[in-house]
Amino acid sequence: MDLVVARPEGLYCLPGDFYIDPWRPVARAVITHAHSDHARVGHGHYLAHTDSEGTLRTRLGADIHLQTLPYGEAIDHHGVRISLHPAGHVLGSAQVRLEHGGRVWVASGDYKTEPDGTCTPFEPVPCDTFITESTFGLPIYRWPTQAVLFAEIDDWWRRNADEGRASVLFCYAFGKAQRILHGVDASIGPIVVHGAVEPLNAVYRAAGVALPPTMRVTDAGVDAQMLKRALVLAPPSAQGTPWMRRFGHYADAFASGWMQLRGTRRRRGVDRGFVMSDHADWPGLQKAIAGTGAERVFVTHGSVAVLVRWLTENGLEAQGFKTEYGDEDVADQGEAKPAAADVEAAPDAAS
Repeated sequence: MDLVVARPEGLYCLPGDFYIDPWRPVARAVITHAHSDHARVGHGHYLAHTDSEGTLRTRLGADIHLQTLPYGEAIDHHGVRISLHPAGHVLGSAQVRLEHGGRVWVASGDYKTEPDGTCTPFEPVPCDTFITESTFGLPIYRWPTQAVLFAEIDDWWRRNADEGRASVLFCYAFGKAQRILHGVDASIGPIVVHGAVEPLNAVYRAAGVALPPTMRVTDAGVDAQMLKRALVLAPPSAQGTPWMRRFGHYADAFASGWMQLRGTRRRRGVDRGFVMSDHADWPGLQKAIAGTGAERVFVTHGSVAVLVRWLTENGLEAQGFKTEYGDEDVADQGEAKPAAADVEAAPDAAS
């Protein structure tokens, strides 16, 4: 009997009687991270990593029944030994290790393999069966290194600042925005963030992640002259709204793994695209799966068929798990609730 099976509510651990990242309300849920396609409202009891508490309570409500664990500490539930291990995706993201009856399964949630400085780096967890994502499970997806990525962003921002134009960078409020803040050269100019971003910045700072000072457009001292040198971080939902008018003649860009695809930047309607993802690229997926030593692999969302075929051709037992997890374009639609100054401009930012 499999330790984890797919049910209409989500991925279910049969002997433990709990779910992992369920998409329908259940009594007990183990949550890998706080993105809205993995962490949903309505569960009776939540178990997640300690560093996820701030983001989960910000997004799901301060009164959720939440139990937290540090990485590597195990608990026993109905004979199933449960522990959480770094996934390197966003702050508090975790792989779920399950041990029962001599078998070890690991459900990875979402993960990336290159450290980014804003969360604990991914660690391969030895197991018999590995449940992996495949959001970018095609050979075309190969990410630039952190150094190359931020050199490109800094050069773009610096050039715009020298020309007296604000640099508006659209990115998801949870994860990407904090990676950008942590990695850019803050000496280039002031940094302004949308109201959906700042509450999550506070969570990261409280967890000890170094972020430069940020302002909102309504803060004292923020004027048209200052904005001409500013880097502005905003969620995609702010694009084309009245909130954008205050930045005048600005340059804009979008940060996403999908920017690797020809034509995506044009469809987004931005001047520039930066290839940046919090998910593993094709070499990262291969490396992560090999690092587990698993002989059996279940593949969830993304390019499932392609990754299953590649795994099978390489001697592993592989199949897909049908889930309701999103891809990078929809995974972070559960933005933190913006402040009143941003609601009129971007009412869908909190959807």
